[in-house]
Amino acid sequence: MRTRRQYWILVGGLGIAAFLWSIPTIWMLSMSLQPNEILARTTTNTGYGLVPYPFTLENFINLLSLGNTPRWFLNSVIVATGMTAVTLILSTTAGYALARIPFRGRGLVFVLILGGLMVPEQVIFIPLYTMFADWDLHNTYTAMIIPRLAVPLGVFLMMQFFRSIPEEVEEAAVLDGAGRWAIFTRIMLPLSVPAITTLAIITFLYAWNDYLWPLVSAQRQEMYTITVGLGSIQENFAQTEGLGRLMASGVMASLPVIALFIIFQRFVIRGIAMGPTK
Repeated sequence: MRTRRQYWILVGGLGIAAFLWSIPTIWMLSMSLQPNEILARTTTNTGYGLVPYPFTLENFINLLSLGNTPRWFLNSVIVATGMTAVTLILSTTAGYALARIPFRGRGLVFVLILGGLMVPEQVIFIPLYTMFADWDLHNTYTAMIIPRLAVPLGVFLMMQFFRSIPEEVEEAAVLDGAGRWAIFTRIMLPLSVPAITTLAIITFLYAWNDYLWPLVSAQRQEMYTITVGLGSIQENFAQTEGLGRLMASGVMASLPVIALFIIFQRFVIRGIAMGPTK
């Protein structure tokens, strides 16, 4: 009885904490669903509650009516999906090689990869910009994807996960006549689905929310990502077309990644636990 009571106390406390943390997001969503005329009233608190009243989709309709907004969404989807797919390929292969394949200089390679975590990305912006300018690749998807493919955290995550898988699994596969590639694709990758899903979500979130490099690399409006595009229409708060539209742009930019995390959250928890699936 006491254990059950402690359980519900814990659940209640976590629920209250989760609600408090989500209040800013709920407030942003509520304001995006209210008319700007209501939000503009400063003499009363009308329009600033968590429940949107009166309810309207006008802010989202006006935002989507902008000619480049659908294109900005498409750009973000292409960049985030492309970066995620290639990063998964590179991180899984590199992580497996470092965890399972003995070769000369493996320790040095691992140290260099960890060193990449210590280099601030802003330090290499000027060389990156100059290099892609010389290749005439700015304002292309290639320029926005390639610089983000080197993800030391992804290699480290996959290496740690592959190390956690018992060596007996590989030894049994070798006895059955499986080669290195067959072991990797048919055994190790299926076992590492939680870690792969976690890395995919982290990479997708990073690519979707990235602002600085797309801002530097994409000078044409049609090549903006959603973060840069929405930022360009609200650079000056005084020039925005109402607080509701400003909040609608925030909801529109964050909704896909929130939905993605909710759908795959169980894989994220299992991947962070760093244990192989059974």
